[in-house]
Amino acid sequence: MALPLMPKATAVWLVENTSLTFDQIGEFCGLHALEVQAIADGEVAVQMQGLDPIASGQLTLEEIERCQKDPSSRLKLSAEAVPVPVVKHRGPRYTPIAKRQDKPDAIAWLLKNHPELSDGQISKLIGTTKPTIAAVRDRTHWNSPNIKPRHPVAVGLCTMEELDAAVARANRGKKAPTPPEAEPVGSEDAATP
Repeated sequence: MALPLMPKATAVWLVENTSLTFDQIGEFCGLHALEVQAIADGEVAVQMQGLDPIASGQLTLEEIERCQKDPSSRLKLSAEAVPVPVVKHRGPRYTPIAKRQDKPDAIAWLLKNHPELSDGQISKLIGTTKPTIAAVRDRTHWNSPNIKPRHPVAVGLCTMEELDAAVARANRGKKAPTPPEAEPVGSEDAATP
């Protein structure tokens, strides 16, 4: 369930301005009922300014009144308050400076664990160049003695979904290997007298 913007500040406003139960406020804001009670007692968020969920478009007055009449009902975030998912643009991938030194490690891991990936796929996946990939493969990279293969997802250069999609694309044209046929056990012993 989507939570409101600034949940604790929203809870402060709801505690001060409505007669909703602690459970209703806590479930709507993603807080425990005891934390909402601590807000009401003045033990938590003492000097926090409350955020009006009606003015910010997260709730309607009718929704609050409906839940005040029936303590078992739950508040629902208004549809226009739910953020629109961010569309990922198609362009060069930016890698923060702090993560750039991790690229050769990720390249080494991909070359070792997924040899089916082409240089172009590795380049797109972690945002590097084909000469860098070739240098890591040939061990002519300037930092070759210090390169330790590390998972690109753990390093933060790509997501697991992107890696799985790239591996699936690489394996799409290849036929699955067939296991060798097993010989019956004891067939050689039975043929010899």
